[in-house]
Amino acid sequence: MICIASDRLSAVINPLGAELTTLRDGDKRDLMTDADPAFWTGHAPILFPIVGRLNQDMLRVDGAGYAMKQHGFARRQMFDVMEQDTAHALFRLTDNEETRAQYPFGFALDVAFTISAATLTITAQIANPGKTALPASLGFHPAFAWPLPYGAAKETHRIVFDADEPGAVKQLADGLMAGERPSPLSGRILALRDALFADDALIWDPVHAGSVTYGPPSGQHLRIDFPDTPQLGLWTKPGAAFVCIEPWHGHADPAGFTGDFRDKPGMFEVPPGGEWRCAIAVTLVG
Repeated sequence: MICIASDRLSAVINPLGAELTTLRDGDKRDLMTDADPAFWTGHAPILFPIVGRLNQDMLRVDGAGYAMKQHGFARRQMFDVMEQDTAHALFRLTDNEETRAQYPFGFALDVAFTISAATLTITAQIANPGKTALPASLGFHPAFAWPLPYGAAKETHRIVFDADEPGAVKQLADGLMAGERPSPLSGRILALRDALFADDALIWDPVHAGSVTYGPPSGQHLRIDFPDTPQLGLWTKPGAAFVCIEPWHGHADPAGFTGDFRDKPGMFEVPPGGEWRCAIAVTLVG
């Protein structure tokens, strides 16, 4: 486990998956999930090279098929620790025999964590050492404590978008994109309640906001900035003590999709010899 900190925040990152497992304020109060195994033991997995599920759990590319589980393999791979100091750590995953059996490409995935005052920034960078374009998706999946540890009741917590989000939200069926439902927002505000997630995640595709705040209407709360990602998923399991605020570049296969991975909706490509990056920031406000 790798620890970084400021006087306002501390974080613990597991090299297995380069996964943020603990985020605490300066008084050591937990801001993330309790990882209760009755609901979900994850904390904040990095989703790569897919976000969500593939139809039949099969990646089809360049005429061949490769079995891959939901959210990809990065969260189950051991990353190398490339850099570490008191407030910064950098982790790297490169392709290996196990990854190539699922995803037949060379790559280097760097995930950097930096704390400055009350902000944790997580930056993902994908390098393509190959001679052809590298198709990929990448997502963040942090699970925040619901309620936050500042005394406000769970039912007072809400998520407020920094831009209008017109139209419906996307739905999942058996983990695949399948239809829409009316937006649950009131203006820019989502009042959190378990019933919202009875049928899995809420997905904004595209999301117009580049930032949301999470917490009660007054007092300490979190701001999550995601300027680089075109989709946003929100998810929990009813009864759990967390809510996931998930900026994505990519999403699950549409129901019935059997096309080439390069043609999957939501994909991006890293050019030969090129790089792609995106970042999110979590700030404790108040």
